[in-house]
Amino acid sequence: MNAPRLTDITLLNGPAEGPGYSPEAHGAGIVHLGVGAFHRAHQAVMTDDALARQGGDWRIIGVSLRSTAIAKELNPQNGLYTLIERDENGTKARIVGAVQKVIAANPAATLDALCDPSIRVVTLTVTEKGYGIDRQARGPDAAHPAVKADLAQPDAPAGVLGLLTAAIKQRRQAGHVPFTVLSCDNLPENGALLRDGVIGFAKLSGDAELSDWIAQNIAFPSSMVDRITPASTDETRAEALRQTGCEDQATVETEPFIQWVIEDHFPSGRPQWEEGGALFVSDVAPYEKMKLTMLNGSHSMLAYTGFLAGRRYVRDVMADPAIAQLVKRHLKAAGDLLQPLPGIDVADYAAALAQRFRNPAIAHETYQIAMDGSQKLPQRIFQPALVALDTGSDLRPFAFATAMWMRFCLGRLDDGTAHDLRDPREVEITAALSDVPRSASAISDAVHILPNLIPQRLGEDSDWRAHIEQVLSAALDQGCLSAIQQEARRT
Repeated sequence: MNAPRLTDITLLNGPAEGPGYSPEAHGAGIVHLGVGAFHRAHQAVMTDDALARQGGDWRIIGVSLRSTAIAKELNPQNGLYTLIERDENGTKARIVGAVQKVIAANPAATLDALCDPSIRVVTLTVTEKGYGIDRQARGPDAAHPAVKADLAQPDAPAGVLGLLTAAIKQRRQAGHVPFTVLSCDNLPENGALLRDGVIGFAKLSGDAELSDWIAQNIAFPSSMVDRITPASTDETRAEALRQTGCEDQATVETEPFIQWVIEDHFPSGRPQWEEGGALFVSDVAPYEKMKLTMLNGSHSMLAYTGFLAGRRYVRDVMADPAIAQLVKRHLKAAGDLLQPLPGIDVADYAAALAQRFRNPAIAHETYQIAMDGSQKLPQRIFQPALVALDTGSDLRPFAFATAMWMRFCLGRLDDGTAHDLRDPREVEITAALSDVPRSASAISDAVHILPNLIPQRLGEDSDWRAHIEQVLSAALDQGCLSAIQQEARRT
């Protein structure tokens, strides 16, 4: 007999725990843009905890801006899904009921949801590339396809900035309470950056008065999120069946660790996310910098290094003594750049990160982490490198990570196997490298002159360039694995 689809918690037939409340008894108070696996393993889980312990109408209307896949998975299950936590101590599962429904690839329905007066918080996990914000100019990127389209028709938006601006405008006209906009993406000062993007979009669309009103009335708190969440597999779904007795197409797996640091500025109210372990602070920036520099930076470094060395998963990377040594070096170098943070021991944090990376129960692919490098490396690698340059600290770990990314950008492994870059600037990067001689200096030159990528001060520093060319030359001439082993011997 086929197992029933997970549509109701009364169907559970296994060890998985159900929600500690009746989902249908609670209304929606949040719209979340970007309802992917990470959101379901993170914000939705803490919202689930808040609903179970404090109640309130805080369920989530999820939005997938482009894909319909997650709506097809979640909506037939009435928003229910299985969260699977794995580590070396075993596996446990729970059913999350915080998601009410998912709107998929439907801008008009999304705008209607954003304008509903019951919605008091809008959260986002749309990845770095999804905002359409020029981080250097701190405003809308007019060349971004979604921004360009929405500026042409601001009353029928489909992108992040256009949707938020139109919803704020319509809610204001209707006299609804302003919602709070909470970015949960790995961007420095993500709240302030998104605020600048929305204010700038309103101004570019010709409504300077609305732009000023947004600046005075809409809260954009920053937040820092952390939970390793690999892509779900057939084994994930098989585990969900074992845990629930039900077929679950929307299940996600993750590690036990979860962290959410949030700037406490919610004029229209919020869920009691503290019940799920969220930490509310007056300034997220130091925590954010610590995570971007240490966790995200080392994650990117090990992703390119591991992928080029044939290590499919992060756990495989950490089982390689040479790469594990380079991860340890990167964590220390990144930690040395940070100012002291109350309640945080940087050495302990580094050790905990390494332990999380070694988790044998999590199958997190290096190729998945390696995507979108041109969007991630500026804050994860290049900005810390600038700090190292200014303070006379060790540049080598950051140059090594950059060199391995450049080697990745060539699009072929040592054995000639081709791979996609999976980067929004893939066409541009590939074109820049297509006719370049296969030499470290030529490749480095070509990448350094790409606009709005590697800071000019780094490109002009002779030590930085020398470090990159040494690593890249070894990778090209002797193979990536040999270059990695040589680098590990330097530590």
